[in-house]
Amino acid sequence: MNLHDVPGAFNFRDVGGLPAGAGRTRSGVLFRSGNLGHLTAAGRERVAALGIRRVVDLRDDDERRSEPSRLDGLGIDTVHLPMYAGSVASFFDDDLSLADVYRALIDGSAARLVEAARAVLDVQPVLVHCTVGKDRTGLSVALVLAAAGVDEDAVIADYARTEQLLPLGRNESVLRFLRHRYPDARHLENLVTRSPAAELRAVFEDLRLRYGGPVDYLQAHGLTEAEIGGLRRALVE
Repeated sequence: MNLHDVPGAFNFRDVGGLPAGAGRTRSGVLFRSGNLGHLTAAGRERVAALGIRRVVDLRDDDERRSEPSRLDGLGIDTVHLPMYAGSVASFFDDDLSLADVYRALIDGSAARLVEAARAVLDVQPVLVHCTVGKDRTGLSVALVLAAAGVDEDAVIADYARTEQLLPLGRNESVLRFLRHRYPDARHLENLVTRSPAAELRAVFEDLRLRYGGPVDYLQAHGLTEAEIGGLRRALVE
């Protein structure tokens, strides 16, 4: 996993080098990050230099309007796949836990999670992002990696790494704002700043109980054997 310095973006990394049976994921094929609404000129140059041909943006319309991606003029195809049925604010209103959010994504956004896998398969190099690159991106990329045959412990470790990569100043300012607005919410810190390995491991266990596993889940919602094979060829060397 290679962390990239892309000025104006954070949590920007390449998922190359992860163990996948006898192979490893290719570098320079699949990237993940937080939003691209604050890219500097140098950040735009860095994105272009990475050769990224497609961006999969998992944010809703309000998020995109608030922080539009600064990709104009770079010739990058953007696929919009909003993952949440409700607004992000509703999670704080309802004081949802991370487990609640992931269950809502698994049960309510299955078609979009399959579309995200197909978007990665269709064009590379590809960048998947949401606002922070933690939950929607974390789950989407984890399922893509699982479909490509990446070892489960490595998939979970990649997800968990996000927590170390979120800027401290960003965390503190967002938490201050949200604590003022939602003083009784119990799950703010986890929702805003954390990506514990145990959370994704619990998602995979749930998918095993209900579907047979994460790949079976994707297949149950339309991803084909041919597409799974395509992901493995594209992402693993």
